[in-house]
Amino acid sequence: MVTFNLSGFNPDIFILVGIPGLEQFHIWIGIPFCTIYLVAVVGNSILLYLILMERSLHEPMFFFLSLLASTDLMLSTAGVPKTLSIFWLGAREITFTGCLTQMFFLHYSFLLDSAILLAMAFDRYVAICSPLRYATILTPQAVIKIIVGICFRSFCFVFPDIFLLKRLPFCQTRIIPHTYCEHIGVARLSCSDISINIWYGFSVPIMTVISDVILIAVSYTLILRAVFRLPSHAARQKALSTCGSHVCVILMFYIPSFFSILAHRFGHNVPLTFHIMFANLYILIPPALNPIIYGVKTKQIRDKIVILFSPKAIQ
Repeated sequence: MVTFNLSGFNPDIFILVGIPGLEQFHIWIGIPFCTIYLVAVVGNSILLYLILMERSLHEPMFFFLSLLASTDLMLSTAGVPKTLSIFWLGAREITFTGCLTQMFFLHYSFLLDSAILLAMAFDRYVAICSPLRYATILTPQAVIKIIVGICFRSFCFVFPDIFLLKRLPFCQTRIIPHTYCEHIGVARLSCSDISINIWYGFSVPIMTVISDVILIAVSYTLILRAVFRLPSHAARQKALSTCGSHVCVILMFYIPSFFSILAHRFGHNVPLTFHIMFANLYILIPPALNPIIYGVKTKQIRDKIVILFSPKAIQ
């Protein structure tokens, strides 16, 4: 591992190591990272373009989906470009302000992604369990209130992280064994008590992400119960297909993120190399696969993509 000796009370720069133990493979690891990132950017951009341009897609589910695509772009762009600069250019330095900015957008987009998945679960619950009341419950005004509410909630929970880190003195090493800045990883470099940071960093996922997961599980339990009561086999298949794509997205997002959160706090025996690789999955894989899954599973989007890339459309 490359080592740096940095000292001083006021933090000017931090050093992002990348993936500890795999420095000699950084150039090669960067190739799949860049490929997956480009897939995420192109896929989510196409999704946003279709939803914006096609009036037939101006429905609550697709508004939430467009917000998910925007947040996925934010999540991946906050981390991957800097990671690639570490891998390919050796640009390991990041300013303290840059570190805080990256940390804010990574954590903010993560909490926002979780809240959007909950909003989409609620949308499917209303559509399947109360289809006759769908238009009256999820009105444009209600959708706007939900979007503003989940954005504001994520901001309020993440913004204190900045002040919790700015109050800390960094008088020893400033080497971060990671590809990006995150709250607890930066706080552990401080030479003072970080109990508040640890407790706040542990309580936020419980108050937000864990509660989101519980409500999502309740929503899909009620949805499945309603689906199996449908008299038509075709209707059941359609509902299960739509919900199946949502469940795939949910699992891809939460499994690696939960592993990363728990490994930071309890996984002292987890190899650091494995931990850092896994921590990069939730900022790489879900943003890349979400538009593919929704493009394949959602007929309206699939039809619009076929029209967009058909020879007649190109001409």
